[in-house]
Amino acid sequence: MEYSKICAVIPARSGSKTVKDKNIRLLNDKPMIAYSILDARSSKYIDKVIVSTDSPEYANIAKDWGAETPFLRPDNISEDNSLDIEVFRHLLRWVEENNYAYPELLVHLRPTHPIRNVEDIDRMISIMLEHSEIDAIRSVVPAQEVPYKMWLFNEDKLMRPLVTCDIPEAYNAPRQILPRVYMQNACIDVIRTSTILNKNSMTGEKIAGYKMAYSFDIDTEEDFLLAEHYITIREKMKKGNKLKIVCDIDGIIAHKTVGNKYDEATPITANISILQKLYQQGHRIILHTARGYASGINWEETTKVQMKKWGVPYDNIVFGKPDADFYIDDKFSTLQFLSNII
Repeated sequence: MEYSKICAVIPARSGSKTVKDKNIRLLNDKPMIAYSILDARSSKYIDKVIVSTDSPEYANIAKDWGAETPFLRPDNISEDNSLDIEVFRHLLRWVEENNYAYPELLVHLRPTHPIRNVEDIDRMISIMLEHSEIDAIRSVVPAQEVPYKMWLFNEDKLMRPLVTCDIPEAYNAPRQILPRVYMQNACIDVIRTSTILNKNSMTGEKIAGYKMAYSFDIDTEEDFLLAEHYITIREKMKKGNKLKIVCDIDGIIAHKTVGNKYDEATPITANISILQKLYQQGHRIILHTARGYASGINWEETTKVQMKKWGVPYDNIVFGKPDADFYIDDKFSTLQFLSNII
């Protein structure tokens, strides 16, 4: 009996401790789980969307947004420390008990990631379809911390490196020469069903990585506010509204320099490219800089020459507290936040 070839699975238990009922909490007028359901339904590959939940209320909401909820998940695999594989094996047991054929691929979409690109889902699925030797593919983002400079304590209270690499004493080496490290962001996983059934694993041994520049994992009230702001901006841009974007220079447009030697600064070309696209779309760009604010040195001419040389588009350069729809500084990641909209 046929079932589906590619099935999206959205686990949504009801027992969140950090933010109560976060999976169904309204996020810009939609329950958070709805975003993952709509993403799955927009995929050109996924032919079934199942929400695995322990809550009848969650199940009804999921149905309202177009997902199937053919069962309720048992309480013993809906706890804080329950494993993903328990949830997926439960689903596959239900498939078997109802005399359906197993799907080939399972697409794991966590509802705590309400912001993702459907194109990324489809690219990851296509990789799995094209490479039968891969057990699973997992989305990753650049790690913010360097594991080669992390330590564990031995029983004798002396330290040993957490991880090592080909570079001797990597913990003493400059960050720039260390291997680039990525962290799974729990946004999208695509797993071969046979990996779960035959290897009792959510990944198997041959794991492909899919690099992303964004990650919106909702776990705190602050995460909700950030996601709401992003979605609001995205909707404004989809409607053709033009934004006023205030952007810091050092750390965003220019690499920071030791001792604030701004005349030695070099451009961050990837971010400048994003600004160029935003400017071409008609958005106003105000550059905000505190160069010379503390020292009293006038860097205005140097800054304008650099912006022209590097091809940075802008309407004005100002000092002081900005007034903007969107403000980007070196403490707020990078322009990648907006690059996923344009």
